[in-house]
Amino acid sequence: MAALPEPTAEQDAQFMAAALEQARLAQAAGEVPVGAVVVHQGAIIASGHNRPIGAHDPSAHAEMQALRAAALHLGNYRLPECDVYVTLEPCVMCAGAMLHARVRRVVYGAPDPKTGACGSVLNLFAEARLNHQTTVTAGCEAEACGQILKDFFAERRAQRKALRDIQD
Repeated sequence: MAALPEPTAEQDAQFMAAALEQARLAQAAGEVPVGAVVVHQGAIIASGHNRPIGAHDPSAHAEMQALRAAALHLGNYRLPECDVYVTLEPCVMCAGAMLHARVRRVVYGAPDPKTGACGSVLNLFAEARLNHQTTVTAGCEAEACGQILKDFFAERRAQRKALRDIQD
């Protein structure tokens, strides 16, 4: 089977825009605004957004939701011809799931200096001892991906401050 061509920067931006739409769904539900889409043969086949609070499920990250949906769509837990676009650098759990699924490529927007597993804290994808190597593209639409998170947490801080002010 011939290798699939990597998407262009313009296509990456379009797929990341779809991931940002998913992040907005998470934000509207009161979740940390992270969104993801899975692309197979140039088309989005699955999407997900953060749901750990609402689902009472610590594994309900955007990437996990999208991976589950993609596996169901393709009828296989292996996703070797798939690319995952996510608005925030994946954590160890999500990176591990993507490696286990044999995802071809991960494209993320904003870095996560606290839990990022693509180079910010550690780089699980650079571990040569693992039996699968996934390509990582960092910083796609980073400003927009970072801004939605900054706005969300600024609003949260303002709400907490307002609540403290009322209580005082």
